[in-house]
Amino acid sequence: MTDEKVYRASTTAPVNIAVIKYWGKRDTTLNLPTNSSLSVTLAQSDLRTHTTASCSSTFSAPDTLILNSVPQEISSARPTACLTALRSLRAALEDADPELPKLSTFPLRLVSVNNFPTAAGLASSAAGFAALVRAVADLYAVPQTATELSLIARQGSGSACRSLLGGYVAWDKGSRADGKDSIARLVAPQSHWPEMRALILVVSADKKGISSTTGMQATVKTSALFQTRTEHVVPKEMAGIEQAIQAKDFESFGRITMRESNSFHATCLDTEPPIFYLNDVSRAAIRAVEELNTRAGKIVASYTFDAGPNAVIYHLEEYQDLVAGSFKFLLAEKQGWDGNRGKAIVATEGVLSVDDKVAKLLRDGVSRVILTGIGEGPISVQEHLIDEQGKPTEI
Repeated sequence: MTDEKVYRASTTAPVNIAVIKYWGKRDTTLNLPTNSSLSVTLAQSDLRTHTTASCSSTFSAPDTLILNSVPQEISSARPTACLTALRSLRAALEDADPELPKLSTFPLRLVSVNNFPTAAGLASSAAGFAALVRAVADLYAVPQTATELSLIARQGSGSACRSLLGGYVAWDKGSRADGKDSIARLVAPQSHWPEMRALILVVSADKKGISSTTGMQATVKTSALFQTRTEHVVPKEMAGIEQAIQAKDFESFGRITMRESNSFHATCLDTEPPIFYLNDVSRAAIRAVEELNTRAGKIVASYTFDAGPNAVIYHLEEYQDLVAGSFKFLLAEKQGWDGNRGKAIVATEGVLSVDDKVAKLLRDGVSRVILTGIGEGPISVQEHLIDEQGKPTEI
């Protein structure tokens, strides 16, 4: 009898924001990085990708993906590499147990929804590929660990491997040509230092003018600073920030985070032609953080910017009224303060005494704020984006 069941599995996966940046590849096919990196996994209550993977003998080929209600191309190299690897794992189980349904031979239907802007410097591809890999792995009931699955997610989006784990996560660059040692590694769980918070100033929700892939390839080819950064700067900063995390030393964490962000963007500027991911609003956010730290007499806030203009400002819970509260006073009319996290923050007047030009840039240039904190890795959920007949549904 033909198996016509629609099999489904759903997961949510987090955004991660790197404090030691991944930039540059030693192997573009396998997505092997030229340097190790480290990130903070953010809470899925605030930022997540929700993905449902389904398969059935009744589905017509080829595989399909719908992201935020829009059909996406899924036959390109990156998603194909992930799905091929996952099918191979499932096929091995089916070969070992002939009673298992032949899910590896069925076409896939994937539906995914982000609750944050896609491709705007908020690590959407990391959360997206992590959710895709975890959902399909759950659908196929493969036994591989999150670290083992990070080898697959990495082939979709390099930083996606870090979104398969929660807390503070490193991506070791590895040295093997086959990439088997280029994996995600847990530095510390969320529970180790749960007081970490992040305020995100969304400067632009538009798609980036220069993608991360294009940008890093240009940097590798043309930047004179690139080799110094990968060989000397990043290894030192990786060691320092791992030590800071273990010691829960925010001043060291913050200093390294800001220095590393500046190093990354200096390398982008050193690329030919130069890559400008930051803008005047981004630089105004930097000035505001510097002012907060000067007023506090120590580092209570640290900025970092990925490949986009949005500022991510890390701080500890004990300083949220000082840090986030100062921005709340300045940007009180912006969307994002009305949630539970925002309501708990007291708008603090008089601390952030930036000049009128900086204040105007922030008021005019920030479109919304996102308040979040450190979070967990992917979570299997029963809220499916595909119904029992294989049709997309709205949650």
